[in-house]
Amino acid sequence: MKPRNILVTGGAGYIGSHTAKALSAAGYRPVVFDDLSNGHAEAVKWGPLVRGDVRDRAAVENCIRRHDISAVIHFAGLIEVGRSVAEPELFWDYNLNGVASVLAAMRACDVRRLVFSSTAAVYGQPVDGGGAPLKETLPLQPINPYGDSKLAAERLIAATARAHGLEAVALRYFNAAGADPDGEIGEAHQPESHLIPLAIEAALGLGRPLTVFGQDFPTPDGSCIRDYIHVTDLARAHVLALEAEIGPEAFLAMNLGVGRGASVLDIIAAVDRATSKRTPYTVGPRRAGDPAVLVADPECARTTLGWAPVYQDLDDILRTATAWRLRPAFGRRFAGPPVEAA
Repeated sequence: MKPRNILVTGGAGYIGSHTAKALSAAGYRPVVFDDLSNGHAEAVKWGPLVRGDVRDRAAVENCIRRHDISAVIHFAGLIEVGRSVAEPELFWDYNLNGVASVLAAMRACDVRRLVFSSTAAVYGQPVDGGGAPLKETLPLQPINPYGDSKLAAERLIAATARAHGLEAVALRYFNAAGADPDGEIGEAHQPESHLIPLAIEAALGLGRPLTVFGQDFPTPDGSCIRDYIHVTDLARAHVLALEAEIGPEAFLAMNLGVGRGASVLDIIAAVDRATSKRTPYTVGPRRAGDPAVLVADPECARTTLGWAPVYQDLDDILRTATAWRLRPAFGRRFAGPPVEAA
């Protein structure tokens, strides 16, 4: 039986590339659509790469028709919270207009299943300080343009589902971490802004000492607590969401996390163990808007998708991230697919 072709926008990026691998393992053919502004062509290994901008509806529609696409997983967008505060118009353009373009192209081609890459940033700063795991029923009150733009995209998708019979799932990630256990792909943002790769770089002497933003939070060690989920567990959830029975005119949003948190100092200690080195760090002031604790309640994903994270232990997650950074080929180009014009 011929594999179903799945359009993966932003599939050359960190989570998108891991999802493309998971799709291929599940018998699908991922077709990556990416402008390579943040992704890497060499991370596209399980299907064709079409270079294009998701805000270009005609290019997306042409790709859908040319590759006989049956469903879309939409990752393409901007994710840096700090940058969203400095350049809000850019985030609204990419993160909302990009979704609008993809939805219009899907409707023109009668493609009715969408899985959307969303974020825990839609919850904003929990009223209780973030002590309890976050449920999908909480008020949605983002505190930065990144979260605002993602929530607006969710609402546009939900409205489109009601109006045009779309079947859509929004997956709200907490903190993606780790790398492909086979060592084929991993995290390689440029510039890097995520805690774990920055801590690994600092421990290995390949980057500057880490800065811990605040050690006066109401947590056991004074540093922020976050829910870290392995990227391959996230990828598997996208495949399950693609296959879930949700019915037409339906929109579901669900959290993806382990369900328990680790502090910044916990991460540093785990990096020390993974690298067998001491991670140099300094303590700086808090960042504006940083909640003390953000931990997922992933029960909806467990019951709706039959999903549970395989990587439950922080040391296991850190081992895969460290192994990826220590690969001899890290930072070098390796063979990718031919790139098509959009």
